[in-house]
Amino acid sequence: MSNRLATRIGLLAGDERAPDALDLVRFREPTTGSEVRTKGSLFLLAQVTGGDPAIIRPFDTPHNRRITWNHLLRQTSDWEGTLWGKPEWADRPDQNASSWLTRARKDPGSSYEYNDVRVNALALAALNIWRRPLPAVLAEYVMDPIGASHTWRWYGYDNSWIVLDGAAVQSVSGGGHWGGGMFISAYDQARFGLLTLRRGVWGGRRILSERWVQMALTPTPAQTDYGFMNWFLNTGRKRLPSAPESAYMHLGNGTNMIYVDAEHDLVIVARWIENGSLDGLVSRVLAAID
Repeated sequence: MSNRLATRIGLLAGDERAPDALDLVRFREPTTGSEVRTKGSLFLLAQVTGGDPAIIRPFDTPHNRRITWNHLLRQTSDWEGTLWGKPEWADRPDQNASSWLTRARKDPGSSYEYNDVRVNALALAALNIWRRPLPAVLAEYVMDPIGASHTWRWYGYDNSWIVLDGAAVQSVSGGGHWGGGMFISAYDQARFGLLTLRRGVWGGRRILSERWVQMALTPTPAQTDYGFMNWFLNTGRKRLPSAPESAYMHLGNGTNMIYVDAEHDLVIVARWIENGSLDGLVSRVLAAID
């Protein structure tokens, strides 16, 4: 689920490598000799394609050079391009096929679209900052400290391998389209929901910064019931009329839901439930509590 990807970026808060949410996401050519890595710097990466590496430049068009981390986290970037053989219009494409390659780009931040190809671009950028496979980062800094099992898995694609500091590393995907994504038990989902319910604190230990949680829960101007990636808000109680406005959800395709409700000190995990049935489930649980 792509909220785990946003969590990985959130872990950088306070780290000298961390980009600010408003920083541009830009890749640059590495230089020879001694290189001092500046805050949030991204280096061009080589994709492994049949044994022959090819340089990829995912943020090197006039439009993409204007994209910030905040735009990617809020799904408002309108990022253009192809990554791992998948063009951005392949996910939730317009019904009018003639517009896929010709439509005018929208200014970053002006419109919302949930798009897994753009999530994958964010995953690649985060990998470039961490310089480690993102599943290993997730395990060390989040899943192991909160007592999660060792059964969860996070996959990329067969062709999403890059050369990173001389080693082949797989860039994972944010969604479950095309065979990638995260596979995780309800038990581990519940523990993650409890971490966000406690605003990033687990057993007295700060895992995520309070500032990051607050930003993740701030409505996106172009889509006011969406915060940072996969923090679905209940602004105006539109998504869940039966729930408090302060409640929110982490959602995955299926629908798989982690419902988080601070007013009732409650986390609900629902697996493979119809999207239209989410409010009915929540209303019954809240009624049982009352």
